[in-house]
Amino acid sequence: MSGHIEAINVQVGEHIEWHVFGISLHGDTIIGTVVAGLIIVALGLALRRSVMSSAKTGVPGRVQLIWESIVGEVEAQVEGTMGIKTAPFVVPLAITLFTFILIANWIGIIPTGHHPEYMPPPASDVNLTYALALFVIVSMHVTGVRKKGFKGYYHHMITPSPIMLPLNIIEELVKPFTLALRLFGNIFAGTIMVSLIALFPAWLLWAPETAWKLFDMFIGLIQAFIFGLLTVIYFASVRPDEEAAH
Repeated sequence: MSGHIEAINVQVGEHIEWHVFGISLHGDTIIGTVVAGLIIVALGLALRRSVMSSAKTGVPGRVQLIWESIVGEVEAQVEGTMGIKTAPFVVPLAITLFTFILIANWIGIIPTGHHPEYMPPPASDVNLTYALALFVIVSMHVTGVRKKGFKGYYHHMITPSPIMLPLNIIEELVKPFTLALRLFGNIFAGTIMVSLIALFPAWLLWAPETAWKLFDMFIGLIQAFIFGLLTVIYFASVRPDEEAAH
């Protein structure tokens, strides 16, 4: 009976805390972020090895072909939205964010052998999603001011009429919250579902757990894609005006 009560009393949303100089850090989020980063570095080294090998043989490897396909799609999206020449760094930025968030979401399938049973995905911690969203939005504003000047970039705040200024200000302030909470909400919901599925009897647990993990991986892919796509769309505001371009 005590084991059953322990299984039901699942604490969702709690984090392993590290206390450093009076500051509380979420250790599981940090570990997950570091693991995702190491996996990305390993993939980068594998890609580099594939490129060097294809340069000798003249035949591109599978990893290189997959990566070139992803880069090509992102470049096409950026070109159609804002033009690559406007801000060339948006392509590597969007690809980096997509890859990091995807790997970070997918590490939730790695078993740990203790509680929690699986490594918590870093995006289930709202602090990480806020940091990513703020980085994107602040970079967007900085780039816009550098490309178009302060007055030129923020002129849209009073378009089509100055009376729209309060609503446009609210819209700009809400952007990082919607970007962060969209990612956080979907990934956090996955951790709740895993905790609920853990209440199934052991003989039945494998079936719903396997099905949900596959679905969770699909959700992680979609959310990484949406975050990268919204990054490109937000940076479209730095696109030169048509009159200025002519």
